[in-house]
Amino acid sequence: MVVPGSIPNMMRSFANYFVSSFKFQVQSFRFFVPMITIPYKAKQFLVFTIKLLIVIGAFYFIYGQITGNSKLEWSKFQTLVLRKTSITTIVFILLFSAANRYFEILKWQNLVTFIKPISVGEASKQVLGALTAGIFTPNGLGEYAGKAMFFKKEQTKKVVFLNLICNGIQMILTIIFGIIGLILIGYWKWVLAMIGIAIILFFASILSKNITIKGYSIQKLLHKINEIPKKIHRKNILLGICRYLVFSHQYYVLFLVFDVDLPYLTLISCIVAVYFLASSLPNFQFLDFAVKGSVAMFFFGKYGVNEWIVIFISTLMWFLNVVLPVVIGSYYVMRFKLNTSK
Repeated sequence: MVVPGSIPNMMRSFANYFVSSFKFQVQSFRFFVPMITIPYKAKQFLVFTIKLLIVIGAFYFIYGQITGNSKLEWSKFQTLVLRKTSITTIVFILLFSAANRYFEILKWQNLVTFIKPISVGEASKQVLGALTAGIFTPNGLGEYAGKAMFFKKEQTKKVVFLNLICNGIQMILTIIFGIIGLILIGYWKWVLAMIGIAIILFFASILSKNITIKGYSIQKLLHKINEIPKKIHRKNILLGICRYLVFSHQYYVLFLVFDVDLPYLTLISCIVAVYFLASSLPNFQFLDFAVKGSVAMFFFGKYGVNEWIVIFISTLMWFLNVVLPVVIGSYYVMRFKLNTSK
């Protein structure tokens, strides 16, 4: 479903955008503080203030989205949850969230071995801390700067590039599964339009192969991708597939808990289509559930699923897979120490 040659072109576009977007953000936080000629204690206080603002900002946005959504009928939700769930069900659903984030941590640990080996604990600190830092940035772009903070100055571009690879494979899998889902539920016209766009991108990538923008070209990007051992790429793809299957089936299980009675193939096809189309739209992490909820209402509404159930499930997915990791990540943000000797 993805035209050969279009993936490098997409990754090239992402790389140009991310590197240029975060070059200032990383430098301004990481290198601005050490350059200020102020006493050491004052510098420590400044760093602490920045960390505190990140955590407060993250929780403020989360609180605002939970309390400000008029479509969330909490009394109805509470009644249904108490009637339909048990401790076993809750633990089972939480295990999905833990597995989802764990596979993401393993992906990052695997990719970072290209720079240096790190433990699962260190990878957890970097992934969860960066998630907290990126929750109120467009499309989670703050994660790139957040992860770069844990590495030496000269490794910043490599870290941003590796994070691009980490997120890029997840996006490619989302596109592949999403297109399959759209086909299975009969949205052929949408798929044909996407194939047409992919063909245009393919020919555009051929024509622009040797064009250099800010020192980047498709050839240079392919060369950098090929510098990473194939073993790391294969493991990255495998872990990406595992993560995708985990969070898509967590969504599926939640629909079953809320008595949505649809055939497995129909339900899972709608879910992957929702993830594909929602991921294609620009949004903030703290608005993720609203975007996915709106797209989900369109698809599941065709099958008679109650709107408020779709909204609650989208909100729960956001809470389980974004809010809870951000709470943990806040701990790592507050414990982060700026190492000026790096």
